[in-house]
Amino acid sequence: MSATLRLGFLCCLGCYTIWGGLPLYFRALDHIQPMEMLAHRIIWSVPTGLILIIIARNWTQLRAALTREHLLWLSVSAVLIGANWLIYIWAVGQERVMEASLGYYINPLVNVLIGAVFFAERLRPAQWVAVGLAAIGVAIMTVALGYLPWVALVLCLTFAFYSVIRKQVQVDSRAGFVVEAALLAPLAMIWLGWFVAQPDGRLMGTGGWDMPLLLAAGPITAVPLILFAIAAKRLRLSTMGMMQYIGPTLQFLISVLLFKEAFGMTHALAFAFIWTALIVFTVDSLMGEAKARRLARAAASVR
Repeated sequence: MSATLRLGFLCCLGCYTIWGGLPLYFRALDHIQPMEMLAHRIIWSVPTGLILIIIARNWTQLRAALTREHLLWLSVSAVLIGANWLIYIWAVGQERVMEASLGYYINPLVNVLIGAVFFAERLRPAQWVAVGLAAIGVAIMTVALGYLPWVALVLCLTFAFYSVIRKQVQVDSRAGFVVEAALLAPLAMIWLGWFVAQPDGRLMGTGGWDMPLLLAAGPITAVPLILFAIAAKRLRLSTMGMMQYIGPTLQFLISVLLFKEAFGMTHALAFAFIWTALIVFTVDSLMGEAKARRLARAAASVR
């Protein structure tokens, strides 16, 4: 393995491991209200992102992200990612990490479904099979939980549409992240100011480890995004696609083994359908990429 591929692999592994371990971080702060936690996450992401911009000397990319059109779309993506963060924080506090992991498992399938519905992209037969299996899995999970797994669906849909917008808006990942956080920061500061003014309000938690953990919200948010950007430039899409399941798998294991969330036979059956769908989807993606490479080589040899 070359040094470039090794760096990409390690960055990708680090990124998805941090994302997968986030329930441990938020559980350590579950005595803090979700809105308060979200406000800190947004506010401390701004200086963290700016430090990364300074280190990488991305000022040109940051200026490019500040055009009127980009700001409009980044405002929408900021709302989507903010909603995603809030629901995830709330889910951890409500002991619904397993449901959250389900959302991130099915995210790739929802991405291709969005492509078919909104961008007239044609799905291959295997992709339709994968989507169908995932739908059955969600239906079974609804029976297991006794209600629609809305946490999984909201997390999945907000992140899927966030990804669509960020794909359409051609801005640097670091610059886009800073702009999104900066757009949300005024609202976060207003809410936090109101909260602190309440009789039982507080600025940095209740003492102990709360202050350093809250200050860490910025790096914990920004660092995996930067690692992801580095990995994406060095690894094949297929490699990134297979490694993306590290995050929800860690979340799933944490929910069942550490947090002791309910996991019975019906839950197992639901996840069996989801995992089968992902196997079908991944194998089909790998075969499609291999076919595309063969066609590209054949076209090059003709020239």
